[in-house]
Amino acid sequence: MDSSTFDKVRGLCADVFQAPASEITAASSPETLPNWDSVQHLNLALALEEQFGIAFDPEEMDQMKSVGAIVQLVDAKLGK
Repeated sequence: MDSSTFDKVRGLCADVFQAPASEITAASSPETLPNWDSVQHLNLALALEEQFGIAFDPEEMDQMKSVGAIVQLVDAKLGK
């Protein structure tokens, strides 16, 4: 897991889910972040696409079940 990618993803998650970045870990998920619902999930995906210049298909968006999984997906798309 690329630490710079994690830091960027964590920052976006903090903004979208209105949670302190210090409380967001690789294990953070909809079960641990109260504001992570289906609408905010979509908002996060759009923010990630804009931040990293990538695009997700619906199957990939379904795989975004934790912050760690998101970082791995972003890294894979960026060829890291």
